Amino acid sequence: MTGDMVVCSACASANRLVATRPALFAKCGKCGRKIFAGHPPDVDAATLRRHLARSTLPVLVDVWAPWCGPCKIMAPAYEAAAKQLEPDVVLIKLNSDDAQATSSELGVRSIPTMILFHGGREIARQSGAMTTAQIVRWVRDHLPYVAA
Repeated sequence: MTGDMVVCSACASANRLVATRPALFAKCGKCGRKIFAGHPPDVDAATLRRHLARSTLPVLVDVWAPWCGPCKIMAPAYEAAAKQLEPDVVLIKLNSDDAQATSSELGVRSIPTMILFHGGREIARQSGAMTTAQIVRWVRDHLPYVAA
């Protein structure tokens, strides 16, 4: 995926992936952190909006809450899925308690809910805890070009 734009979840700056370097090892030009760390970061509402507005890669958002049992159960599976799906897909997390207005704008009615975006538009949604294999299969079903 050469020339794609991705947003650094740490500082929210947009970065262009360099064609001559493996995307998996890309670092933010502003803060120096790895773009794809295999550990989906929690983002705030503003950073989520920036991801959706600037990223040309698909963005998978896990909407969760710290008190939610199924969310806690799914967290390791979501992280393992990141290791399989990155750098073809950007995986991030949104704490629904910290971003209640954004969760409401997204129409989230239960958690955990995963929402897959591409080009800033929602292309798929799934509520309920899933295993790593289910998450990866679900993403690949909606984005058939994502490497197996």
